[in-house]
Amino acid sequence: MDTPAGHEQNADQVAYWNGPAGQRWADRQAAQDIVLGPVADLLIDRAKPKAGERVIDVGCGSGATTIAFAQKVAPAGHVFGIDISGPMLERARQSAPKNLPIDFALADATVYPFDPGSFDLLASRFGVMFFADPALSFANMRKALRPAGRLAFACWREPRENPFFMAPLQAAYKHVPKLPQQGPEDPGPFAFASEARVRRILGEAGFAGVEMEPCPLLLDAAIGRGLDGAVQGALEIGPVSRALDGQPEELRKAAANSIREGLAAFAKGNAVLLPASVWIVTARAS
Repeated sequence: MDTPAGHEQNADQVAYWNGPAGQRWADRQAAQDIVLGPVADLLIDRAKPKAGERVIDVGCGSGATTIAFAQKVAPAGHVFGIDISGPMLERARQSAPKNLPIDFALADATVYPFDPGSFDLLASRFGVMFFADPALSFANMRKALRPAGRLAFACWREPRENPFFMAPLQAAYKHVPKLPQQGPEDPGPFAFASEARVRRILGEAGFAGVEMEPCPLLLDAAIGRGLDGAVQGALEIGPVSRALDGQPEELRKAAANSIREGLAAFAKGNAVLLPASVWIVTARAS
């Protein structure tokens, strides 16, 4: 499978999302679309896409948000989904209805030659926290926007605000070593948790009118499949999957049992409702 030519500082991310991890995310596309559906709904509500507009969906992954935006801007509008993950983009191309105005590119948005001044909206659900030099990346993407074009994206807030991640991970840590400590500005899920950092990055990249709305959520990690479904999801992708990678089967089983015990407190019927919190960030090109 092809991999994109990206900015040299993003080489680690290109390798990661085109390796086994990217394939696992693609394989869980249907489940993740359900789990993260509330975030997509929030993003689209705040982004306010209008019929006829042109939209860039950054880090579009397996295409759920790209399709949702296209449904809002069709038939005269257009959505351009861009991602560095070949496995996920292949799934996106398979999923996108042929009658929607969508194109995809396997590329790094840091260096992609967007058509200048040709888009109304730059949007992303969890696709902008993995750039090594985000100010550089956002400056390149801003060039694609028309004057006063809009920016809207979702990113995770601090780990302590997100038991959705941390509850299963802390349970797994009873059995396996902790993942390497990431710096607050290292690429990763929580790289945009700091409000001050996000404002600084967007200001350096040429955006104005930055608004950051904290949005607490309850996400059903089980997608209606009970504790077994929630445990399976934790084991397949995300930080628990990375922590358990390469561990012997007996440790994996012990960690799974602890995760199940830890998540039992969040179970309601067949749902496992874990608290989560995101920023919905909006701004305009200046």
